[in-house]
Amino acid sequence: MMRRRDFFAALGCGVAVGLVAEEPALPQEIGAWIHINAEGLVSVFCGKCEMGQNIRTSLAQAVAEELRVPIDRLRMIMGDTALTPYDPGTFSSRTTPFMAPQLRQAAAAARELLRDLAAKKWNVEPRLLSLEAGRIVEAAGGRSLSFGELAEGRRLLRTVRADVPLRPPTDWTIAGASAPKFGAREFVTGRHVFPSDFSRPGMLHGKVLRPPAFQSKLVSLDASKARSLPGVQVIRDGDFAGVTAPDSHAAQAAVDALRAEWEHTPQQSTRAFLASLKAQCSPGVSQHTAGVIAEGLAAADRKLEAAYTLAFIAHAPLEPRAAVAELVDGRLTVWTGTTSPFGMRDELARLFHLPKERVRVIVPDVGSGFCGKSRCEAAIEAARLAKAAGRPVKLVWTREEEFTWAWFRPAGLIEICSGTRKDGALTAWELHNYNSGTNAISMPYEAPHQRIQFHPGRAPLRQGSYRALAAVANFFARETHLDEVAVALGMDALEFRLRNLKDARLRAAFLAAAESFGWGRRKPAGGHGFGIAGGFEKGAYVATCAEVALHGKDVKVVRIVTAYDCGAVINPNHLKNQIEGGALMALGGALFESIEAENGRILNPSFARYRVPRFSDAPAIEAVLINRKDQPSFGAGETPMCAVAPAIGNAIFSATGTRLRSMPMLLKN
Repeated sequence: MMRRRDFFAALGCGVAVGLVAEEPALPQEIGAWIHINAEGLVSVFCGKCEMGQNIRTSLAQAVAEELRVPIDRLRMIMGDTALTPYDPGTFSSRTTPFMAPQLRQAAAAARELLRDLAAKKWNVEPRLLSLEAGRIVEAAGGRSLSFGELAEGRRLLRTVRADVPLRPPTDWTIAGASAPKFGAREFVTGRHVFPSDFSRPGMLHGKVLRPPAFQSKLVSLDASKARSLPGVQVIRDGDFAGVTAPDSHAAQAAVDALRAEWEHTPQQSTRAFLASLKAQCSPGVSQHTAGVIAEGLAAADRKLEAAYTLAFIAHAPLEPRAAVAELVDGRLTVWTGTTSPFGMRDELARLFHLPKERVRVIVPDVGSGFCGKSRCEAAIEAARLAKAAGRPVKLVWTREEEFTWAWFRPAGLIEICSGTRKDGALTAWELHNYNSGTNAISMPYEAPHQRIQFHPGRAPLRQGSYRALAAVANFFARETHLDEVAVALGMDALEFRLRNLKDARLRAAFLAAAESFGWGRRKPAGGHGFGIAGGFEKGAYVATCAEVALHGKDVKVVRIVTAYDCGAVINPNHLKNQIEGGALMALGGALFESIEAENGRILNPSFARYRVPRFSDAPAIEAVLINRKDQPSFGAGETPMCAVAPAIGNAIFSATGTRLRSMPMLLKN
């Protein structure tokens, strides 16, 4: 079983600062992870959260595979700080490579404990007993016992041992298959409860007064009109002001009735920031150095320098932030949509001066987050209002609040200078990333002389994690630049990449995508263009081919083929859904999405003014799964989207002869 430090080392990012070192040790008892009641129902406890990625199903498959129990006999208890073991959060595609092995190990330990209990009861050797469909079976004597009869609802106290063998992927029968989604009927019929659906007895509804711009100070507040409304209470604490009311409409009317005076600090616009981004960043932090760049450039027959940029973009989740908070007898309980329930618990405990054991965070299934809900401010706001009101309070952000007060994917500038010989061999690679981040900044291709640096910056907007983090930016710059080099050399884009690529799994991903797409077997039709891109990120290998078509002045993405290798596949249909969803989301950042701000105000805080992919934008998408049963399983929540933008950009160049080096490439309303 992979330890956390080993996990981060395998991803090439070392130990995550402030994350791994402070994590408590994982519970060693089987009972902390798995409980079997007298009826044989298996409860699985996991601190991860269901954010729409269907991880509940694949984790259940992993447990069912080791425990040899039908998947419909499992119940997944997730994201509850009072019930589940500590977990740092549901992010960075950690669930499959870290949590699935942990739960498999716990299930395997439970399997052996049950076998031993039956062996002792029957006075036979454990090796003579097998597990079948939630029962222990003695083949020779024909006896059998259900798991419920053996466990009798008691806590399983045996230690989870690392030496208990796991079933290899080649023997999987439950994992490795496309199991139906847990609770699918409730989702499609609208009966499933999300954070914004949740309620408590006697609950009030809350709203927060928002300033007109970022970095504003509340100078004065006239709440007389709001307080005159039926059932309304106004709460002010420094720059924080909010209301509670009997229903959401009354709460909105009350916050609209507040008369506030704000002191505002002038701020830089997003356009001005992007225009001077490089000058506003710190000196570079070295990510990788090899050889001497000057020597690599001297050995090159062709040198190319280019700059690539990307805009701030919003997460735009289907469900805005929402929370219900209840403070009773000094115990705070919050139901909210967050990827980090334990981090949220710790923050609430600190803010409200409570011991951690008096704070409970429960995460119902969340209507998506895309790395934007690790810190759910709605939870803190609801708790502040609940404390003041003395009753449970529900607070749901509006769409405009979600667009304005959440953080954004960082804008960035990436400069690349490369050197290449006439035969297509890279001799030098220098990359400077300004502000957007370090994920996937490393060079997967062979280049003897390299210098790669990240330059952190101070942005006018609140910026933070976004699905795939900076990998989308670094893939876009690298794979676009490589396409430019291939064109300059007169080489086929795939041939050029393979010429400089030794990693066998990444080569296989490129070849699989190319084969399915038909790369090299046909030329694009008139007004059409083909593009290719790929790379490695978070333990997985991806290659994407794209086809675009010109419609007058418009460009339409008509086809995307992505080959994906994330080790042994746990749920093929689930994996295909992740690849397809990642491709569709990536279209937005590649082509349309851009947040605009002026003097601390977001100018496009609605779907009417912020362009996301629509049904009419959806291309045909094909997912090619490379099932490596000899490799551990990694995640697919982020990496499938990384190569989409450069593949599309390279296809646009193929169709038009115009090289687009900035995302979004086709901004239109």
